[in-house]
Amino acid sequence: MLALFRQFVRFAGVGCVSAIGHYGLLILLVHGAGVAAVPASSAGALLGALINYSLNYRFTFQSNKKHTESVGKFALVAVIGLLLNTLLMWIGVDLLHLYYLLSQILTTGLVMVWSFLGNRFWTFHAR
Repeated sequence: MLALFRQFVRFAGVGCVSAIGHYGLLILLVHGAGVAAVPASSAGALLGALINYSLNYRFTFQSNKKHTESVGKFALVAVIGLLLNTLLMWIGVDLLHLYYLLSQILTTGLVMVWSFLGNRFWTFHAR
């Protein structure tokens, strides 16, 4: 159980690095380019996913799987995460009229749980 907790802490640390890319692009697109919050968040999520795969492969899960085996699984987990991110941002921003960054923070927490479980028990799982 302690090993799982440590792995989750590493995953959360990697998530913070990924979030810098995600939120940075989100804010740049919204404030710098005038892009609407939901598509800007989706673009940021894609950047975050690229950072996330690289760091989680090496640092969090210390995977020895070939990239050809793990990248497709990671992409599927990330696409589902992107869909969840987009749906939750739409609910937060367009339906609940939350400030886009507050909505993104709440969304990030929920998507992080999905992403950890999907990657821990499927993408990088060692049999």
